[in-house]
Parts: sequence; structure tokens; C-alpha cells
Amino acid sequence: MSVGSVSTAKMILEIKGKFTMECELKRHLSPKTVGIIMRSIPLDGNAHLIGSNIVYFESKVNSGVERQKKEFKKGDIAFTPAGSNICIFVNDTITSKPMTPIGKILSNVEQLKDVTSGDVISLYQLTD
Repeated sequence: MSVGSVSTAKMILEIKGKFTMECELKRHLSPKTVGIIMRSIPLDGNAHLIGSNIVYFESKVNSGVERQKKEFKKGDIAFTPAGSNICIFVNDTITSKPMTPIGKILSNVEQLKDVTSGDVISLYQLTD
């Protein structure tokens, strides 16, 4: 994890052609899963929506369950092994199935409401 600290990595979540958001992956939330995701960066996929609360994209990450929870705040980022999905929470949400917390959006969280199904989402390392 180069940019940030040993426990956090500064990342960019980009909605291609629309906007970018700074985010961070936090190793202390789920060390194994965050490590696998960091080794898989860059990631990208098409946006999918679950109601108006969750934006997610499929990834090639293969990780099991780790420190799962069901309650997430606006801007939280989570991973769900079923489908290898990376989920971003648009609003405070209690999910029906537990997910692995992996990080948080740091800027422009409100813009998540402008994501539409099919948008291309990219997650990559912030470089100085």
C-alpha cells in the first residue's frame, strides 16, 4: 500500500466520462480482502444499482467472507463474495445479506446519485 499509510491506501473511484471520487481502502477493516483487492488493482466494471441505496460493479477479486456486517453508512465501500462485487453505499443502509467492509469514499459522495446502470466504474491507485 504505497500512498497513504500501512493501514490505508488512497484510491480513485472513477465513473468514466462523469466524475472521480477520492476514497481509501482500510486494511484494518478486512485485512485479507483489502490485500487481495490491492493486488488486483486496477479494477473496472459496469455499474449496477440496487434501488437508490447501493451502486456496485463486478470484479475479478476472489475472496471469502471476512468481518461481515449489515449496517453501512453513506460513502462506505464493501465487498460481497457472491458475484465478487464491490459495493458503494449511496445512503445509510441496512442490507439483507452481510458484506465485508473495505473502505470509504472521501470526496464527492453526493455524485453517486448520478451513477446510472451501465456506467463504467474504475478503481485505481492514487498517484502523486
